[in-house]
Amino acid sequence: MASHENPPHVYALADEMYRNMLIDVENHCVIISGESGAGKTVAAKFIMQYIARVSGGGQRVQQIKDIILKSNPLLEAFGNAKTVRNNNSSRFGKYVEMQFSAGGQPTGGKISNFLLEKSRVVRQNDGERNFHIFYQMLAGATNDMKQDFGLTSPDYFAYLNQSNVYKVDGTNDAHEFQETLRAMSVMGLSDDQQTDVLQAVAAILHLGNVPFAEQGNDARVAGKEYLAFPAHLLGVPEERLEKKLLSRVFDSRWGGQSERVDVTLNVEQASYTRDAWSKALYSRLFDFLVKVVNKAMQTSEQGQNVGILDIYGFEIFQKNGFEQFCINFVNEKLQQIFIELTLKAEQHLNSVMSSHQHYEQNKEGFIIHHYAGKVSYDVDGFCERNRDVLFPDIVEVMQGQPGVRSCFINLTSMRIEFMASLFPEEVSKSGAKSRPTTAGSKIRHQANALTETLMKCTPHYIRCIKPNETKRAGDWEEGRVKHQVEYLGLKENIRVRRAGFAYRRPFDKFLRRYAILTKETWPMWRGDPRQGIQLIMKAGCLDDDQFQLGKTKVFIKAPESLFQLEDLRERRFDGYARVIQKAFRRYFAEKQRKKQRDDASDLFYGKKERRRFSINRHFVGDYIGLDDRPGLRALVGKRERIEFAETAVKYDRRFKSCKRDLILTPKFVYLIGREKAKQGPRKGELLEVVKRKIDLPSISHVSLSPYQDDFLVLHVRNQYDSLLTLNFKTEFLAVLKKKCDETIGANIVLNFDTRLEMKVKKEGWGGGGTRHIHFERGHGDLAVTKASGKTLTVTIGAGLDKNSRPSAERRTTKRAPGGKGASRAAPGRSGLSHRPSVRQVAPPPPSGPAPPGQPRVTAATTYAIPTGPARAVSPRATRRGSRRARPASGKLPQPGHAVPQPRRAPGDDSYLRTPDAGVAGAKRASVGQPDFKPLPGEGRPKPAPKPRQPKYPKCKALYKYDAQDVDELSFEEGDILELVHEDASGWWRGIFNGKQALFPGNYVEKL
Repeated sequence: MASHENPPHVYALADEMYRNMLIDVENHCVIISGESGAGKTVAAKFIMQYIARVSGGGQRVQQIKDIILKSNPLLEAFGNAKTVRNNNSSRFGKYVEMQFSAGGQPTGGKISNFLLEKSRVVRQNDGERNFHIFYQMLAGATNDMKQDFGLTSPDYFAYLNQSNVYKVDGTNDAHEFQETLRAMSVMGLSDDQQTDVLQAVAAILHLGNVPFAEQGNDARVAGKEYLAFPAHLLGVPEERLEKKLLSRVFDSRWGGQSERVDVTLNVEQASYTRDAWSKALYSRLFDFLVKVVNKAMQTSEQGQNVGILDIYGFEIFQKNGFEQFCINFVNEKLQQIFIELTLKAEQHLNSVMSSHQHYEQNKEGFIIHHYAGKVSYDVDGFCERNRDVLFPDIVEVMQGQPGVRSCFINLTSMRIEFMASLFPEEVSKSGAKSRPTTAGSKIRHQANALTETLMKCTPHYIRCIKPNETKRAGDWEEGRVKHQVEYLGLKENIRVRRAGFAYRRPFDKFLRRYAILTKETWPMWRGDPRQGIQLIMKAGCLDDDQFQLGKTKVFIKAPESLFQLEDLRERRFDGYARVIQKAFRRYFAEKQRKKQRDDASDLFYGKKERRRFSINRHFVGDYIGLDDRPGLRALVGKRERIEFAETAVKYDRRFKSCKRDLILTPKFVYLIGREKAKQGPRKGELLEVVKRKIDLPSISHVSLSPYQDDFLVLHVRNQYDSLLTLNFKTEFLAVLKKKCDETIGANIVLNFDTRLEMKVKKEGWGGGGTRHIHFERGHGDLAVTKASGKTLTVTIGAGLDKNSRPSAERRTTKRAPGGKGASRAAPGRSGLSHRPSVRQVAPPPPSGPAPPGQPRVTAATTYAIPTGPARAVSPRATRRGSRRARPASGKLPQPGHAVPQPRRAPGDDSYLRTPDAGVAGAKRASVGQPDFKPLPGEGRPKPAPKPRQPKYPKCKALYKYDAQDVDELSFEEGDILELVHEDASGWWRGIFNGKQALFPGNYVEKL
């Protein structure tokens, strides 16, 4: 099934992105958008996991994959938090670029982060938590870490106890903490560096616990004992920390002179300084981790990349502040990219937007009519959060100015250097002041830069729809879903694409992608691009009204036409891939078979004469068709792997012969015979029973003669021996040797002598003892046996020299003229041995006059049983090593032969409701659908389908034929078949009832 025939899936989009990047040699990106909690982060992780799974291998490649995948839990720990809408909400935006070599292997990557919601460090709304890392560290820290960092329960820390929410359903913070530590290790952070990072996190918690009280008009620290741990963890003297929390330095200039003045702060200002310090430290710590990830992924190689944008979703809370304003602003920018509209940016709120229809004022601040609905913003703290300036004297303290940290001898210089490295900026001492960059201008520039980056890539989109606000599976709020579909513009986008051209592509890229459809354009078209495209469209059976050629691009109107080209392209590549696979598998199989043949030949080389054509064949293993004999298979055990199976001849202590099924598994050698049931419902019937079961470790050695005969003796420790003749003894001993090496770690011993001795089974008062087998030189290739007392004499002619090797020539099968199949060999020779060991089973004779020729006969191995009808083994078992029969002219199937039949296949939560659509929604509603839909093809009626021309000539069945194998056709007299190919062997290929298979050509006549 083609990809476009399946429902949309994240993996399908990731696969299309990755493959098109390699085919078109251009960058691709996916923009994942939706409301907060709709599943954007999960979709991004699915894409990264899929691409990492299907792309390349190798140690360096695997390292890059691990870094890319492990960056998710690390950045989620420091950048995600629980909100009322989402238990794992991304409180920052990231654009992940995965870079690939020309062969599709990951070579590196880069992560760009946007607008971390650092205000969450010091303040959370009801029902929300701070960033995950705080709770992970408190839950998963070791006892030593808790003692060194002063960690206790979350409710002790002011930055965590504001909402009284400490747990998240379905989340184990202690387990997640271990995942975070493992991710740090993958990024290359040492244990000391990881300790530095966690020390900074603990310092933020303790800094938030410093309380303030009024002292006149100034502030003072209400409990100086709260200064000890933050000062210790930051590497700052307590008095220095206290001073910087309660005062700040102003640079004043008068005339040509400047002076620095310490100004004391009130309680509100001191609290602002403490929170600004904490937010700055956390934000810089997060940036440090992003740099660590990028450093671990950086590469100097050039190549294409796949970008994945996972950014905060559109948000509406009970109280929406500056952060929500910035987040929703970025979502507006992404919506512009999707709908290809341009809105005015960088507009001042009141001066310009006061007259804008999407803006209105209210008591708390203002309302914006976003594309996703109306959002009311509270302006309280807007300017402070936008400015968000850190005082220069605090930066100086963190940088460790001379004399500031000399008293802290218990902190290593490495830890102090890490804190200082988070504040690398230079503080001006001249008094000159530069205007600081505001958070609003920073996110605006980042959004514009992101838009430029995305516009340089081939975009793909994932729209995440949030079905409910309950965070439970199965809950469906139809109104909410409908609202999201409307404001995302999904229906309008589809309508516009259908009204125009669904596909547009530059000439060169179109030719490069679909050149494989014609011989003229493959591998590269060097003529006029328009002529090359015309050839491709003709090969794809596209009419002229289904596409148009512009100046530099080709336009295809209907998606079905594009899907048709894609299907043809995939089939061509699939066909070529199969040819390559077939050639490689054949080469590899021949190589393995040669090694297998050489290993088997080494067993007898220089020790035993060879028969003619000995082991100049493929090793089949199963020569009795166990797949079609479940009763026999059950005796061995369904879970036992069959390594070798053959019908052997076993000699008893009186040298009387009988047939046994010899089966070799990784643990045992089975000899299975037949006995009449003496009781039960099957009394008198011949049943298959295990006559002997020999475990491999008990086999001491195997004895053989140096002549070309097939006799061998299995010697068993502390038991009687077994004298057998095997047609495929070389293969059996090769497999036995291999299994003994694997199972018991011991090599099987082979003894060669003209005089063999074997122990026999003791029966009653007589028997037991030993028997002897003497081998003598005679005439002919067949062994002649003569028993005399306790000795069996075997006479056989000379075989091939014992120092000869099997022929290395490869017997190939001549292909039919049509190339569809091979001509079939006669069934009289199995191909597995130079001796015929199978008999022919023919199809039933026709009821009418004999046709001029003989249909194919199928070889089947028979098993001799003392009484009862002969049993024929399924053709499936013997076909593995044999060639097809060829109909002989002048002969017909004879009645009375058994015909094998084919087998049959068995608080106030109003802000959680669907938002008011506002002016944007009214505009969408005003754009109604047209009263009628235009007919395809500009109103022209659909042309009548062309009459189906017969693809192949017809032939009529003269006689009934029942298929004897799965690749044959069954038909009745008078049936009409389509003739695909005639073969000189007499077996033709045709189509009947939708199935293409073989049938005897002398059973039909052409029409």
